[in-house]
Amino acid sequence: MSDEHFIKPENVVPSTDTSEWPLLLKNYDKLLVRSGHYTPIPNGASPLKRDLKSYVSSGVINLDKPSNPSSHEVVAWIKRILRCEKTGHSGTLDPKVTGCLIVCIDRATRLVKSQQGAGKEYVCIVRLHDALKDEKELGRALENLTGALFQRPPLISAVKRQLRVRTIYDSNLIEFDNKRNLGVFWASCEAGTYMRTLCVHLGMLLGVGGHMQELRRVRSGALSENDNLVTLHDVLDAQWVYDNTRDESYLRKIIQPLETLLVGYKRIVVKDSAVNAVCYGAKLMIPGLLRYEEGIELYDEVVLITTKGEAIAVAIAQMSTVDLATCDHGVVAKVKRCIMERDLYPRRWGLGPVAQKKKQLKADGKLDKYGRVNENTPEDWKKGYVTLETAEASTSATEKQQAPLIQEIVKTEEPKIKSKAKDGDDAEEEKKDKKKRRIRRKRRKKG
Repeated sequence: MSDEHFIKPENVVPSTDTSEWPLLLKNYDKLLVRSGHYTPIPNGASPLKRDLKSYVSSGVINLDKPSNPSSHEVVAWIKRILRCEKTGHSGTLDPKVTGCLIVCIDRATRLVKSQQGAGKEYVCIVRLHDALKDEKELGRALENLTGALFQRPPLISAVKRQLRVRTIYDSNLIEFDNKRNLGVFWASCEAGTYMRTLCVHLGMLLGVGGHMQELRRVRSGALSENDNLVTLHDVLDAQWVYDNTRDESYLRKIIQPLETLLVGYKRIVVKDSAVNAVCYGAKLMIPGLLRYEEGIELYDEVVLITTKGEAIAVAIAQMSTVDLATCDHGVVAKVKRCIMERDLYPRRWGLGPVAQKKKQLKADGKLDKYGRVNENTPEDWKKGYVTLETAEASTSATEKQQAPLIQEIVKTEEPKIKSKAKDGDDAEEEKKDKKKRRIRRKRRKKG
């Protein structure tokens, strides 16, 4: 990848073809332009050009899980091989099941939850308990078992066996051998769908009974088995090569940047000066917006990116595409999950004219160290300065204007308050009497 893969501060539509650009910068010339001018900051780097330590700690592995070990065991092995602090995976696979298991490393573990809830695809072998009269029956049964279905987790499952609704989006029969009573089919489904239960339901629908023989996951969320799928041996070999020869090319091949998981999200490009504020949890405002994608609706999940294509955060859009084009002020998006490390980009807030003047007044001794007014403060600053005391004074002035009405109400309700007080005293005396009676009863029982 060339070093020029970043959005330049210009309003001119680029003449270069950006369809071959990597990850989140792909087809960036098709993004709508809010502002073309910004001040580039040399901090940060393109996801594929990060130094090795940052590359590994912000990476994901599309692992081909072997049969027999559990998902947690496999993830623990990778953590030990790569000597990283944290690892997480995109959704548990049973020990006997093979296929795509997305392993997130260190910083990328922040995306684990979004990947666990993403759709999955499987190739499954079902064994029927008897031969079918017509081989087309299995295909028809699969078509019937699409859409929202009731499922109860199988006995082998470790979760609570509670009835739940799961959606099968699409399914397709690949092959069927009626002599051996074996069928191979592909299914695209919602996260949390039990393929074992689906095979049992297929057998019941066909009237012959059935169970799952074998299962392989071919897609998990954004990554399929065609997207740089690697084995545990590849991970082990890559780390060995780096430790012994200092060749990092093998490690860079097996580990992908976390931005690969966010390719399906709508993008909003943020100015370099606003990046660190978002990392500290600030809302993205209109002045920090550079470019945005078509078709963004209110409350959509979007990804905030830098001009170099780095993911800053997953956010909830507070404006639609139409609003972003027309509004001059307001909140663009609220951060849902921050991904980027703080202070990777410099702090650029507190640099406005008012903030600068306040700093100068504090330095000259015209404000105290907390920025509050003192005897040396100029009059023009005092006029626009609102403290807690002035706010309380204004509220007390409004209360004084309403005072006569309140006094009249108090006078009329005074007798009632007194009678209530008497009732309260009587209630207390009754409680004391009850307590004494209880003590007497206990003594009698003991005697």
